[in-house]
Amino acid sequence: MDRFPKSDSVDIMLLLEGTFPYVSGGVSSWVNQIILAFPEYRFGALFIGSSRNDYGEMKYDLPPNLVHLECHYLHDELTMPAIRPLKGNAGAFETVRRIHELFLRPAPGSLENALKTPDFYLDPHSGADFAQFLYSKLSWELICDLYKERCSDPSFVDYFWTVRNMHTPIWLLAAIAKRLIPARMYHTVSTGYAGFLGALLHHNSGRPLILSEHGIYTKERRIDIFSSDWIQDNRNALQKDPTEVSYYRDLWIRFFETIGRFSYGAADRIVSLYEGAREREIGDGAPPDRTMVVPNGIDIARFAALRERRPDTPPPVLTLLGRVVPIKDTKTFIRTLRLVANSLPDVQGWIIGPEDENPEYAAECRALAESLQIAQNIKFMGYRNPEEIFPQTGVLVLSSISEGLPLVVLEAFAAGIPVVATDVGACRQLIMGHGREDEAIGAAGGVVSINNPADLAQEARELLENPDRWKRASQAAITRVERYYTDKLMFERYRQLYQRGMD
Repeated sequence: MDRFPKSDSVDIMLLLEGTFPYVSGGVSSWVNQIILAFPEYRFGALFIGSSRNDYGEMKYDLPPNLVHLECHYLHDELTMPAIRPLKGNAGAFETVRRIHELFLRPAPGSLENALKTPDFYLDPHSGADFAQFLYSKLSWELICDLYKERCSDPSFVDYFWTVRNMHTPIWLLAAIAKRLIPARMYHTVSTGYAGFLGALLHHNSGRPLILSEHGIYTKERRIDIFSSDWIQDNRNALQKDPTEVSYYRDLWIRFFETIGRFSYGAADRIVSLYEGAREREIGDGAPPDRTMVVPNGIDIARFAALRERRPDTPPPVLTLLGRVVPIKDTKTFIRTLRLVANSLPDVQGWIIGPEDENPEYAAECRALAESLQIAQNIKFMGYRNPEEIFPQTGVLVLSSISEGLPLVVLEAFAAGIPVVATDVGACRQLIMGHGREDEAIGAAGGVVSINNPADLAQEARELLENPDRWKRASQAAITRVERYYTDKLMFERYRQLYQRGMD
């Protein structure tokens, strides 16, 4: 961290969770793109990660107008206060009890108003500081009462430590907020911990906060929580209802939903990538009058030059460009390739993306390819510049179970490559069009349901085996991206947001 750029103040402070500059991918590329697009502004970036050991070296060169960078790790940095007996502030903990009641049953506007004053977290004299949360008698009594009133899991020990683990990062974020350099405005690219920090900074400084969501954070955390094996369920077979979510899974989901509402309530503008995401944000508590849609955009010329390097017929290569992680459902891509290879034995599947984020899952993917006897057709190629890959790609395949508006689809379109994707995020809008004029351009590939290798294989195979359809899809892709998804359109919208925030 000694070699990070440092400044006393910035124009725009970006609040980033698990993304730029340490994680490659669409969101990180977008962050880099935004910073470079506005050289007139001095940017800062605050990276929030889990543990330092979870990240390697930076994946991006820092832009020259990124004048301040700091990184914080929620599992590494928290300094526990000295243990000492504390009675606790009765008035403060009564307020905490009321806020917890609002977490469970929020009335419109009530939770936002209750959380607007961040004194509990930012003022050590508020009566509910970190030491009192950890060690006071009233804190213990509050946890015991909440367990008796609400918890349907028989283990008090698991409840106690879940509450501790859930709330502890909040005080680290509060400490970060207190000492962060001043900014004229804040811009977070998710809700979650980065969004919570943005809300604290907004309420403490009075400066504007922009929230841009590339994927719906609470939805993606819900997927992670349902698939995780570290969350306990201590009920016996007679206590379990198969129609109910286990208590601790539900508790974690409600926690992220709550800090999501806090983030929405603090944001002056909430930017989504497409209309469906905006409607989802409103359903999750975003004030409708603060929401707006700004689609991603790309540098068309950078990828248009690749069209001349394409062969006249589709190359027998299916490419998945993304991290090897469960949310990208790489296993479905491997199963898809097995089905395509049954009729096209020479087909290749290229998996372009890092494997270090979830090594166990990556190993399972390699084992699956071996068990399906398709390993000879699959290449795990790690990170590659898309410009190296696209001229040799016949069809880009996205097997994801969650997406926003993927930049990789726009980049493939600009290079003239059709796309077959699952019906998540804005993929249907991108491939089939949105609105009469857009739909008249034609299909730029195919859209299928999630976890459906048979349909993915059929759509991909029809494009590879039918050069005329492939060329029509290619032309539709080029026309759509050039008309609706240029970086110039995107930058102009963000320039207006930044200028308004600087006033």
